[in-house]
Amino acid sequence: MQIKQGGVTAGDLNLKKYFLAKNLKKDIPSGLVVFLVALPLCLGIALASGAPLFSGILSGIIGGIVIGALSGSQLSVAGPAAGLTVIVLNSIATLGSFEAFLLAVLLAGAMQILLGLVKAGTIANYFPSAVIEGMLAAIGIILIMKQFPHAVGYDSDFEGDEGFSQADSNNTFSGIISAVSKINYGAVIIAGVSLLLMIYWPKFKKVAIVPAPLMVVVIGVVLASLFSGTSLALLDKQFVQIPVVNSTSEFFGLFKSPNFSGIGNKQVWITAATIAIVASLETLLSLEAVDKIDPIKRVSPTNRELIAQGAGNVVSGLLGGLPMTAVIVRSSANVNSGARTKVSAIFHGFLLLICLLTIPSLLNKIPLSCLAAILLTVGYKLARIGLFKHMWHKGLNQFIPFVVTIVAVIFTDLLIGVGIGMLVGVFYILRTNLRNPYFYTIAPNGEKNTIRIKLAEEVSFLNKAAIQVTLTSLPKGSDVVIDGSQSRYIDPDVLEIIHNYKHNAYTKGIVVQLQDVKERYDVPPLKELVYKP
Repeated sequence: MQIKQGGVTAGDLNLKKYFLAKNLKKDIPSGLVVFLVALPLCLGIALASGAPLFSGILSGIIGGIVIGALSGSQLSVAGPAAGLTVIVLNSIATLGSFEAFLLAVLLAGAMQILLGLVKAGTIANYFPSAVIEGMLAAIGIILIMKQFPHAVGYDSDFEGDEGFSQADSNNTFSGIISAVSKINYGAVIIAGVSLLLMIYWPKFKKVAIVPAPLMVVVIGVVLASLFSGTSLALLDKQFVQIPVVNSTSEFFGLFKSPNFSGIGNKQVWITAATIAIVASLETLLSLEAVDKIDPIKRVSPTNRELIAQGAGNVVSGLLGGLPMTAVIVRSSANVNSGARTKVSAIFHGFLLLICLLTIPSLLNKIPLSCLAAILLTVGYKLARIGLFKHMWHKGLNQFIPFVVTIVAVIFTDLLIGVGIGMLVGVFYILRTNLRNPYFYTIAPNGEKNTIRIKLAEEVSFLNKAAIQVTLTSLPKGSDVVIDGSQSRYIDPDVLEIIHNYKHNAYTKGIVVQLQDVKERYDVPPLKELVYKP
């Protein structure tokens, strides 16, 4: 017999506790991995944006705790985004102060909340699958190329700079060439050992309860200490560099407030609108990508995500942080570490906060080369060879947009690259639609041929040209049956072509019969398009 407790049985409560405990075993280690990945990225993005380093850590904390709590996505992780670094850098310079920029961040957050309330998140449903897969693979390749210099001890590049062209007048390839010529063998050893641990540690089930990334960090710190004072010693810039806070007053002094006197400045509103649009697009792209690699295949509510991101950016603007988006690098690390719920994202935010307050000097002992090894494995999983084979087997109409997106993202940036991929993807979608507005059969009927053209379920304006060409090329003296029995909608322009053809076909000795073709079709309401078993 089950005892009811507030409408919930004791058995239900036990089941919930079981799943909560089961998820926590995966979410807590995943949150630790995301924390280790996010820490240098938050600092590096702040550095590349020309903003205080504290603002990078602060936005990472807000992204984890505030956005993580409000978001409906179970696996995406929010924080400062590399895709916004150029916008932030230029905006701070244009507006004249960081405080004026914070006002723009606050307003951008309010705009995102409004976008979520008006259901603008549905735009995510229009991204072709091949483009999303290409974006993920491109992010993986970029991770590998960008982390290679850190893995070999060449750390002059901005950690957060994921674009092809860098702020130091170099590009991704020249950065790799420079890294090869300036190898630090201590960093190479640490990265090599870290990679081996990332690959083989999970294979030993008895010790796999300790997350491989945690072991990587511990071994990295130990090796760096052993190398100190030798020819393998690492330089200061080859370690994590987090601000050290020595007192409560010093901590609160790091916060900044927006300058509300600039509310009437047109440039502030332009900056806010730019951030809102770009951050929302990056968030929706990342959300779509994360849902694709979610092993449970959950679908995240996009409009709720825009509201959560907006709320996070409002808080970030008020406290002195950077604008945030859902970020694919941290989200991918979260998924690949086995996370199951958003507890991992929230936990990583609390870890950033705790470490900022308590052990910043200890964190500064972590070599960047061991963190690079973690990201190299994430990059490989995103751009694995099997994915290219899979897309090739899907056909050229999937493979070409996939490859174009990869190349475009690598040589430009995330949004431009995805935009180019979208154009190619839409071209192939239109090309397919133009070729499939009907089914065409020819049957002998005495001395004549009966040509049956069976129209598709949806015949849009895009099919107009194909149908026009087909009808005008039909042989003289034929019997033509145009069958609309399966069509739920035929565009008025296409109907006009069909009726005009029937009216004029006698001049070619063609007899046209219209079968179940209506004089007018109304666009079916959205509720009729829902599948009902």
